Amino acid sequence: MVVLRLLIMIGLISLAVSFVFYLTTKDKRYLRFSWQLIKFTAVIIFIIAVIMAIGRIILF
Repeated sequence: MVVLRLLIMIGLISLAVSFVFYLTTKDKRYLRFSWQLIKFTAVIIFIIAVIMAIGRIILF
């Protein structure tokens, strides 16, 4: 659970920094990076959640 929270926090911080860079430079690559970051973080969170659920089912 701590890993998920840490991953979410790191993802949100890097997303905010990327968005601030976009607002200051108006460069589209920061928006592409933000979108890739959102997709990658969602996939990793899903994988970790599935692993944790399987672990609970096996231990139950």
